[in-house]
Amino acid sequence: MQNFYEADFYSWTQQQADLLRHRQWNQLDLPNLIEEIESLGRKERQELRNRLSILIGHLLKWEYQPKQRSRSWLATIRVQRREILKLLSENPSLKPYLEEVIQDSFQNGRDLASGETNLPLSNFPNECLYAFEEILSDRFYPGEAATDDLMG
Repeated sequence: MQNFYEADFYSWTQQQADLLRHRQWNQLDLPNLIEEIESLGRKERQELRNRLSILIGHLLKWEYQPKQRSRSWLATIRVQRREILKLLSENPSLKPYLEEVIQDSFQNGRDLASGETNLPLSNFPNECLYAFEEILSDRFYPGEAATDDLMG
């Protein structure tokens, strides 16, 4: 069964689903099935971390380069906020990991902001100064609020 798992993953998934549907427990590829189910959970956590990294990076750019603000930055901030809220709504058990994920994401977002603004990494704080509620609030834009011409 291991060779089938490695040779044609899609076909393996369909076979495992069929075996489950027909309650053929003794024919399931349990080691690989367990690994794949655990992997699905890790992917959700990774998606949360990635989306928060992008969002925090853009909030830092917004705060530290006010003259460069654009509709593109604003759109990225809005989309990431909506997608994070949707992800948390669909996966409420991710909420206990938020503090840990925010700190990891902040470091990634800090690197992103430094790279995209060409500002030294030392210009940005070492730890996240935004509360989680602020990060996800559609009213929170660090520094100055989004102007009407950008919001329009």
